[in-house]
Amino acid sequence: MVRWIEDGEERTAAWRSESGARPPRRIVVADDRTRADEAYKLACEGTALLWRGDFHGARQLLSALGRRVDRKPAKRGASPRESFHRYRQARSRRARVLGMLLVPLETGPTGYTVPLRRAPAVDAACAAAFGSAPGPGPGGEPAPESAPEPGLSLLALRELLGATGAYEWQRTGVPVAALDGERVHPRYGVFSPVRGEYVDLVARVPLPPGGTARAVDVGTGSGVLAVVLARRGVAEVVATDQDARALECARENARRLGVADAVRVVEADLFPDTRPSPLVVCNPPWVPATPTAPLEHAVYDPGSRMLRGFLSGLAARVTPDGEGWLVLSDLAERLELRSRAELLEWIGQAGLRVLGREDTRPRHPRAARAEDVLAVARTAEVTSLWRLGRAD
Repeated sequence: MVRWIEDGEERTAAWRSESGARPPRRIVVADDRTRADEAYKLACEGTALLWRGDFHGARQLLSALGRRVDRKPAKRGASPRESFHRYRQARSRRARVLGMLLVPLETGPTGYTVPLRRAPAVDAACAAAFGSAPGPGPGGEPAPESAPEPGLSLLALRELLGATGAYEWQRTGVPVAALDGERVHPRYGVFSPVRGEYVDLVARVPLPPGGTARAVDVGTGSGVLAVVLARRGVAEVVATDQDARALECARENARRLGVADAVRVVEADLFPDTRPSPLVVCNPPWVPATPTAPLEHAVYDPGSRMLRGFLSGLAARVTPDGEGWLVLSDLAERLELRSRAELLEWIGQAGLRVLGREDTRPRHPRAARAEDVLAVARTAEVTSLWRLGRAD
């Protein structure tokens, strides 16, 4: 719970944060009369601002706070590793300051609502991100056990906007070239396949002997690679993940794209079982750094845990003539966070050998942003599909 003084009275509400942010120690009320400089000073000091004005005014204030955070230019001339850590520190500070602008969120029989002037309808987006709101569901059935308690909660405006933006991705979907432009529908908190180059690699590299019999997609996320493999004729694709949102997302995409009979989604940390398969695929987080929020786990892998776990367990889970496909960007190498020699050493230590490698250049927008402090590394980045086999 969080507490604040409003109109001379103490108020309380539940604290909500999908990013794992801690409740603010102090909250003051803000509205359309609050000046951006004053709000920025309070946010930098750790005081949160609970917005009570027009919803569009809150969005404008958030943009103004962002401009003030970004005023300080990034330092140039540092090593790639130093530039990356400065970049992460700057992003963390930006998230912390912008996360100090709060909005109220009510849950009740009509679902989720934001009790502010000109606030948009948020029920569908919040239900997709946070779980169904209290009250009877479609057809009059009771609300699910995971439904939040009715009442008032506070959350950062940027988290609410993140939920509504993610819902648009979920509703409209992301076109995937490897699926002839058909759309994958990512959910809130699940990595979106907007970077299609890694999907294209899995779609075009020849399958190993017996590869159409069974494949395993480790850390499936949205399920896009599992769907691609099923479309390539793999009779049984076992897709694993630990995240409940990802598991449901993968099942839904397999159903939408007509491969539900071939794709079996199971909850597992890395491998589903000890049964060897002709093909095992993994697209782990590419950057060995600590995530600052739960939603960053798709990008950052502390100590290369998932990468090393996949490599160390692969030899026992691939058939003698089978292949493990490791889809990995070399961005970590270009940022001096991991060397190519380390990667090859881990492959050898795991009883594996490199059978081949297919490379491609990324097409994501950040690769073309000259103002990005990591632009040099991003521009040179190469994404590879490493074909690995048992060394024996």
